Amino acid sequence: MSATGATAVLSRAPRQPGPPGPERPAPAPERPGGGWASSLVAQVALGLVCAGYTTGASLGWGSPRLAFFMGDFGLSAAALAAAVSCFLYARTERGTRPAWLLFAFSSLMAAAGNGVWGWYEVVLDRKVPESSAADLFFLLFAPPAIVGLLVLAKKPVTRAGWVCLGLDAWLIAGSLLTLSWSLALAHTAHFQGESVAQAALSLAYPLLDIVLVSMVLALHFRRSPANRSAVNTAIAALALTVLCDALFTSPLLRANYVSGQLLDAGWFAGSLLLAYAPWGVRRLPETAPARAHPPHSRPVAGSLAALTPYLAAAVCTLGILYNVVEGRRVDRVVVLTCCAVVLALVVRQGIMLIDNIALTHELAQKESHFRSLVQSSSDVIMIAAPNGVLRYVSPAASGVYGRDAEELTGTELAALIHPEDLGAVVHEVRRFLAASPAEEPTTRFECRFRSGGGDWLNVESTVNRHHGGLILNSRDVTERVRLQAQLQHNAEHDPLTELPNRALFTRRVGQALGGRRSSDAGTAVLFIDLDGFKAVNDRLGHQAGDDLLVQAARRLQEAVRTGDTAARLGGDEFAALILGDGLRDRAARETQVREIADRLRLTLSRPYRVDGGTEVRVAASIGVAFADPGTGAGELLRNADLAMYRAKAGGKNRVELYAPQMQAEIARRTELAARLRSALHDGEFALLHQPVVDLATGRISAVSAQARWRSAQGILFTPAEYLRAADDGERTADLHRWLLEEAVEQAAERAGTGHRAPVSVRLPARLLIDRSLPPGSVEALLARHRLPSGSLVLELADSDHRIPLDELEQRLVALRRLGVRIALDGFGSGHVAVHALRRLPVDMLKLDRGLVEGVVESARLRKITGGVLRIAGELGLRTVAEGVDVPEQALALRALGCGHAQGLAFTGPLDEYRLRRALVRDAYPLPGTVSVPAAGGAGRTRGPSPDPLT
Repeated sequence: MSATGATAVLSRAPRQPGPPGPERPAPAPERPGGGWASSLVAQVALGLVCAGYTTGASLGWGSPRLAFFMGDFGLSAAALAAAVSCFLYARTERGTRPAWLLFAFSSLMAAAGNGVWGWYEVVLDRKVPESSAADLFFLLFAPPAIVGLLVLAKKPVTRAGWVCLGLDAWLIAGSLLTLSWSLALAHTAHFQGESVAQAALSLAYPLLDIVLVSMVLALHFRRSPANRSAVNTAIAALALTVLCDALFTSPLLRANYVSGQLLDAGWFAGSLLLAYAPWGVRRLPETAPARAHPPHSRPVAGSLAALTPYLAAAVCTLGILYNVVEGRRVDRVVVLTCCAVVLALVVRQGIMLIDNIALTHELAQKESHFRSLVQSSSDVIMIAAPNGVLRYVSPAASGVYGRDAEELTGTELAALIHPEDLGAVVHEVRRFLAASPAEEPTTRFECRFRSGGGDWLNVESTVNRHHGGLILNSRDVTERVRLQAQLQHNAEHDPLTELPNRALFTRRVGQALGGRRSSDAGTAVLFIDLDGFKAVNDRLGHQAGDDLLVQAARRLQEAVRTGDTAARLGGDEFAALILGDGLRDRAARETQVREIADRLRLTLSRPYRVDGGTEVRVAASIGVAFADPGTGAGELLRNADLAMYRAKAGGKNRVELYAPQMQAEIARRTELAARLRSALHDGEFALLHQPVVDLATGRISAVSAQARWRSAQGILFTPAEYLRAADDGERTADLHRWLLEEAVEQAAERAGTGHRAPVSVRLPARLLIDRSLPPGSVEALLARHRLPSGSLVLELADSDHRIPLDELEQRLVALRRLGVRIALDGFGSGHVAVHALRRLPVDMLKLDRGLVEGVVESARLRKITGGVLRIAGELGLRTVAEGVDVPEQALALRALGCGHAQGLAFTGPLDEYRLRRALVRDAYPLPGTVSVPAAGGAGRTRGPSPDPLT
C-alpha cells in the first residue's frame, strides 16, 4: 500500500466497532437482577395481566358485584403494588430516592381512594357520596407526582432558566386549560344544582391533571440522565393515568361511569406500569458508554423543546377557533387564559432573546480566546480531512517544522511522515478509529516529520477524531529523544572509558547465547583483571589510575574483532565477548581464543604513559570460558570469573581456561564456609598452644594460642584452610573473639596453678579498627578472669595498608594501658610497612617464616635476617622467630641475635594437658654445637653439642 493510499484508508476506517467477529466478541447485556430473558418475561407477564383485566372490563366481569370488586379493589391493589415497588426501589436508589418516594406516596393515595370507593360500593353496597374521603385521596394523587417529576428534572443553573421552566409549564397548562375549558370544563363550571364545593371539586380533578400533564410535557426534555429508562417508564405510567382522569372528567363519561368498566383498565395498566418501571427495564452499567440514543436524538429533542411555546399558543388559538366555529360566545376564562399565555410567550421570548445575545457574546469571546490559544500555541495543530489531506495547520508550524502553515495546508499527511514510521502510524490510527470513542477518546504516537530544511524531526502527536478525520496536536520532541538516547547510553556504558558496562555486556552475552548463535559452542567470554593497578593508583593517585584505565580500554577495544564486545565491569576488571565463527573443532577453537587472549594479555601488559609521562607497568590475568549448549549468560560469566581468579592465584599475568574442577573447588569452599558458620555454635573449635622458647636458656617464655577446627567428619583444619573459607567478615570476627576469650580463660586457669607464662593471640588489626573489640571489653575480659597484667600479648596480623594508622595507634595505646603487650606479626615478609613500625607502639617483632626457612643455607638471607634483628635490638624490641622447625635454624637465629623462637624444633601445638606438662618441665633442650656458615662464607663453631629433643 502506498503512503497516500494508507492515509486515505485509515481515514475512512469505521469510527464505530463493527459487528461481533472472531476478534471482537459481542458484549453480553448486563443489568442488575437478571438479563434480557428475565426482562422479556416480566414484560410478557405485565402485558398478559393488563390484557386480562381489559378483557374482563370489556365483558363486564360476568356480574355487577365482581365488576365493582375488580373496578375498586383491583385498582386499589394495582396502585398499592406501585406504591410498594417505588418505596422498595427508593431504599436502594440514592440519587433519585426523593422522587420515587413521592411516586410511592402518590400511588398510595390512589390505592386509598379506590379502597374507599370499594368500601362504599362493595362492602356497604351503596352509591358513593358526591363528597367523600375518596375525593380527598384522589386529589392528593397529583401533587406528590408533580413534585416527584420536578425532582427528576435537571435543575436550571440560572434564574432565567427557572423563569423559563415556570413559563413553559404555564404555557402548556394554559393551552390545555383553554382547550379543555372550551370542550368540557365550561359545562362543568356551569352545572346547575351543584354547590360551590361540588363545583370546585369537579374542577379540581381536571385542573390537577392539567398541571400534571404540563409538568410531564415540560420536563420530558429536561429529565435527568440517571436511570433514563426507568424515568421514561414512570412518566409514561403517569401520562396514562392522567389520560384516564381526563376521560373520566368529561361529562359524557362521568355521567355514565360505573366501576369495572373499560376506563378502569387504563388506570390499572398505569399503576402496574409504574410498579414495573424501576425493576423491569434494562439498566446499563455505569461504566458502559451511553448509546441508548441515536446521534441525532439531541437535536430533535432540542427542536421539540424550542417549539413547545409555539405549540401552546397554537392550542390556545384552536380553543378560540372552536368556540367561533360552534357559534358560541367566547368565554371570559378562555380570553383571560389566552392573554396570559400570550403574555408568558412574549416574556419567555424576551428572556430567550436576552439569553441568546449573552450566549452569542460569550461564544464570540470563547472563540476569540481559543483562536488566540491555537494561533499562539507552541504546538502545531493540524486538521486532516477524511481523505488524508491537511485542511488546517496552525501558524506554529513555521517555528516547529520550518515550513509555513500555508505551504503545509493541502499536503497529504503521509507525505510528512518518515517512510520507516508510516506503517506503525497507520496501524495505530486504524486501531484508534476502530475503537469506541467513549472508551478511547484520544491516542498518541511518535514518529519523524520532515522539516523545511529536509531534516527529520522527532514529533509526538496527540490525535482526536473530527468529523471522520483527525485533529493532530503535535510537538517537537527531538531534544527529548536525544536526551533519552544519551541517558540510555550513560546507563549502559562506563562513564570513564565509554565501554559497555556490566548490564549491557550481560545483555549482549544473553543475546549471543539465545539468538542464531545459540548452537555455536565457539562463543567465549574473557574476564580480565589488571595486576598491579592498585599499586599505581595508590602511588601516583586516582588521576593517573583513571588515565591508565582509559588507555587500557582503548587497547582492549582495538584488540578485539569487529562484532565482538569489550566492556569494563568495574574497577580494574574488564571483559570481552568473542563470538563464535562456526568452527566445529573445539580444540582448534580453544587454541584460537587462547591466542586472542594471549594477544590481549601482551597488549595490556605494555608500558603506559600516565601523569605527564610517567611510565608504569601492569600485567593482565585473563580467565576464559566457552559457551556450552544450554549455558546461560550468568553461568558463562561466572565461569569466566572463576577462571580469572584461578589465573591470579596461579601467579598472575597469565591466561587460564575454565574447567569444571574450578566449580567443584568453589562448591567445596562454599560448603566449608557454610559448615564453618555453624561450627562456633556447635563447639567444634579446639584451642591449642605452642610454646615460645627462650633461645638463651631453653625456658618457655610464652605460649602462642592457635585454633583448630575439628569438623563433624573428624577432619582437623588448620587456620590457613578454614580462614580462606571464612570470607564472611562478621563470622571471622566471631571466630577471633572466641579465640581471645578462650585463650584468656585458659591462661587465667594456668596462672591460678602457678604457670604464669603469657599467652599471645593473633588478631587482625582491622578487627580493632572496626571497634568489634573495644578496649573496655578487653579490660572487662581480663578483670573477669583475673589475668595478671602483662600476661596477654596481641599479635597484629593484618597487613592491609589501607588501615588508618592514627586510629590504630590510639587503640593500641589504650590496650597497653591495660597491661596488654603488642607484637607486630609477619615482620620481614614485605607486607608490613616500615612506617607502621615507626608509628605503632609495639613491644616485640615476630619474624616471618620467609626469614627463617632459608637462614641456614642462604648467606644473603642471613644478612637480611641479621639486619632485621639489629633494627629490633636498636629499637629495644623483643624478637620471636616463627616456624623454627630444625635445630640448625635455632642455632643460626641465636647466633644472629634472635631472642625467642617457636616451631617444630622444640614442639608442635599442644593441647591443655600436654602444655601443662611442658610448663612443669619449663625447659626444652637447646641444640649443641652446630657448624653454621659465617656471613662471609667461613664456618665457625659455637656452643655444646645438641641434646636429643624430647
